[in-house]
Amino acid sequence: MDFPRTLRERRTRSRLSQLDLALRAGTTQRHLSFIESGRSVPGRNMVVRLAESLELPLRERNELLLAAGFAPAYPESALDDPVLAPVRTAIDHILRGHLPYPALVVDRVGDLIAANTAFDLITEGAAADLVGPGTNIYRLALHPDGLASRILNLAEWARHILARLGHLTDLHSELSGYVPELEPSDGLLGFAVPLRLQSSLGELRLMTTVTTFATAVDVTLAELKLEAFLPADPATAEALSTAAGSTAFAVAGQAPGNM
Repeated sequence: MDFPRTLRERRTRSRLSQLDLALRAGTTQRHLSFIESGRSVPGRNMVVRLAESLELPLRERNELLLAAGFAPAYPESALDDPVLAPVRTAIDHILRGHLPYPALVVDRVGDLIAANTAFDLITEGAAADLVGPGTNIYRLALHPDGLASRILNLAEWARHILARLGHLTDLHSELSGYVPELEPSDGLLGFAVPLRLQSSLGELRLMTTVTTFATAVDVTLAELKLEAFLPADPATAEALSTAAGSTAFAVAGQAPGNM
């Protein structure tokens, strides 16, 4: 990689001027200009400061260091690495604690790591090859053999999904082909776009929240996302509670402790 060009592209993408970035990184605009033109070669500490000042994801910080000729600063551990055992325990606890509402954990491309059993209500009827650990939840959502036929507000929800795939161009292109040319409803959307999903319990209206490990310094951990579904109306809350009943829920699929 061409470090000056890469740095300039990252700065432009972040919509920062040379002066803005220089002030954030504790250097001068002149020095930064020399770095971006290739007239000055930055040291490792300067590259780290620039990456931090640009608020780049850890993976991109490593890429910037490599482009400058330095070793990566942030480890990328496998999920089954003993060092991430506390993380697997935490994920297990969070997924169980969110019951009776659905919750799942995905990696940076949207592949499923783990989910609680309440998520089964969302995936019911989907093709087997679209469900389970290692499958892609974005493909599950929009594929004709996935959830698409059961989503009552497919136009709004598809736009919500596709908007999250800006960095995954191949997947965005594939999933765009599954989405019909539907116009969003003219009605008031309310305070959030819900997932309106037809299920064996009737229509479910669900909101989603996405949580990350904010203080992560491991690339794998930083890229994990916990997506939790919450009822958007009392009827959905009651339906999910009814489905739970007195059953002892367990984590569905591959348990986080065995990832």
